[in-house]
Amino acid sequence: MFDTKIAILIQTDLENWQKLNVTAFLASGMTAALPDLLGEPYIDAAGREHGRLLGQPMLIFAGETDLLQRVWAKSIERGLVRAAYVRAMFATGHDSANREVFRAEPADAPDLVGLAVYGAKKDVDKVIKGAKLHP
Repeated sequence: MFDTKIAILIQTDLENWQKLNVTAFLASGMTAALPDLLGEPYIDAAGREHGRLLGQPMLIFAGETDLLQRVWAKSIERGLVRAAYVRAMFATGHDSANREVFRAEPADAPDLVGLAVYGAKKDVDKVIKGAKLHP
């Protein structure tokens, strides 16, 4: 149905609250990077307006460090849109500090705990090959 795909990969060793938090942050990163994918506002039966949602699903996958690193490298090679969350971001308290710790990570092998990628469906499928949907 869609020519494009959004995949979010989450490190398996995280606490449940961390998995949910990282997923939410990565979904917001995809929304910010891809505003044209937002649908129209939702209107309820009383005529009240509610927030817009992305117009296509995001699939959530579970993975170990090696999978996230492989997807990181391949998504860069293919020029896919990315949003990333590194382990050090759990120790910060605000967005500016998050950007600082992210920038301090090794560019080719950051300590990823979450990664979102977007692009042509065939390209995303190739870079996430072997990933399993999050249970």
